Amino acid sequence: MKLQTLSEVNIERAARRPVIVITDTANGDQRLVKAKDIATDPLRGELSQQLRMGKSGMIEAGGKKLFLNVYAPTAKLVIVGAVHISQALAPLARSLDYDVTVVDPRTAFASPERFPDVPLIAEWPDVALPPLNVDPYTAFVALTHDPKIDDPALLHAFACDCFYIGALGSRKTHAKRAERLKAQGASDADMARIHAPIGLNIGAVSPSEIAVAIMAEITAELRLPKENVKEQAA
Repeated sequence: MKLQTLSEVNIERAARRPVIVITDTANGDQRLVKAKDIATDPLRGELSQQLRMGKSGMIEAGGKKLFLNVYAPTAKLVIVGAVHISQALAPLARSLDYDVTVVDPRTAFASPERFPDVPLIAEWPDVALPPLNVDPYTAFVALTHDPKIDDPALLHAFACDCFYIGALGSRKTHAKRAERLKAQGASDADMARIHAPIGLNIGAVSPSEIAVAIMAEITAELRLPKENVKEQAA
């Protein structure tokens, strides 16, 4: 890899922006495609697919064999609410290589004994969330059932363009949530981004099962084309 290309890759990775280096295996020619340019690239279909999977790989295009070296940020999961579901969700997400952080100002819940080896922030969302650098490679779930905690957290997730936003609660609970958030400036488009009731509909009952449903929905949002995600949710 040329020094200039490596320098550009490092800049994008430091900013947590995906980048793909395309190498012609016949002659070694390389070009770099940044995330913002994928939609207009001649190989946009192949690039989008490899980026969704987060894996490098070989393709054939225009009679050439090309190696796509994918540099994707490590996905984050921010869990607001140190509840029973979170106790199952945090280790599950970590096993899938997510960087996990649990936020809950209630110190009786956010204790190291309940969340061993998981970063905990026992602060209110307005204090806890800004330093986490929540971004489009972050999945964000609100699980406290407490509007004083969940609502400001969700507003932060909207502003940061998280790739997944989910909130615990029934449809009735979510309707009331929507009224509150819209009163605080949230748009209809913001509300449409919230997965609520949270998780894929697999008949989950226990906290561990609900955690599986949530993680499955997050995975689908990250890995599947958008039209397939809609089919999964239907």
